[in-house]
Amino acid sequence: MAGFITKRILFGILTIFVVSVVAFLLVRLMPGSPGTIVLGIGASDEDILAYDTSIGWHDPLAVQYLAWLSEAVRGNFGVSLLDGRQVNADIAARLPVTFSLALVGTLMSALIGVLLGVIAAVRGGLVDRIVNAFSALGAAIPAFWIGIVFVFVFSVQTGLLPATGFVPFEQDPALWLQSLILPVATLALGGAAFVARQTRASMIDALSQDHMRTLRATAMPEWRIRYVHALRYASLPIVAGVGLQFIALFGGSVIIEQIFAMPGLGQSIQGAAASNDAPLVLGIVVTTTVVVVIVNLLLELSNRFLDPKLRTS
Repeated sequence: MAGFITKRILFGILTIFVVSVVAFLLVRLMPGSPGTIVLGIGASDEDILAYDTSIGWHDPLAVQYLAWLSEAVRGNFGVSLLDGRQVNADIAARLPVTFSLALVGTLMSALIGVLLGVIAAVRGGLVDRIVNAFSALGAAIPAFWIGIVFVFVFSVQTGLLPATGFVPFEQDPALWLQSLILPVATLALGGAAFVARQTRASMIDALSQDHMRTLRATAMPEWRIRYVHALRYASLPIVAGVGLQFIALFGGSVIIEQIFAMPGLGQSIQGAAASNDAPLVLGIVVTTTVVVVIVNLLLELSNRFLDPKLRTS
């Protein structure tokens, strides 16, 4: 197990390194230069050149990357070109928003999706067709359209929930939860459809295994066969699907954060890319990659825990 973890950690470090190189090169292709952004369009060419030279903008790319990397490995991503704020501080303030959105959305997707998938596989017939129809509908409707409908119904028409904004958990747990309900519900609908399909297919396959028929022959209660043995057998692809769901929500919540005015990483990187704020873009990309690598490692460890064959490999 120690060897497996070591290999995965080294592979994760390599992944982060490759992503940082690609992101650094893409950022350098952005139009303009830091001097243009910091000094404004009214600055003279001489002033812009002097500023760019002072920060090493015209140094060879390898030199620039190594200088940035030497600071990044110490957790220093530099300062924003727009407001001069530390990129670290901006990411630290926005990361809990995106993380909360992705985590609660994933948990809600898993809860609803696993429940519906198990019911569809066990009951079959009309129930199975209804769940399949829900899954197809949830997967087909764009998340931004669902969000707009939720805002119109629950905020504009009824005033039950806030349409925008985010309240930190440490400030007020109740308002924190309230501010997450609409964006999480928007994300969870499509996610639950995906998890329900995965769970249904995995449960049907599990229930058809030979050892399930053997358990029935021993007069074991059907509920124990279905909800203990079969569900455990089907848990491997379900857990993998839930893990991928978290990664998708964490890295792809830009539109949802825009709709609900959530001050998260998605909203920040969109503004940074639009304004050519290279340090902020790089910082967010690397931070997101680190989170994805960690989640992938935890996912693989959980798979090895659930599957005895993987534990002994």
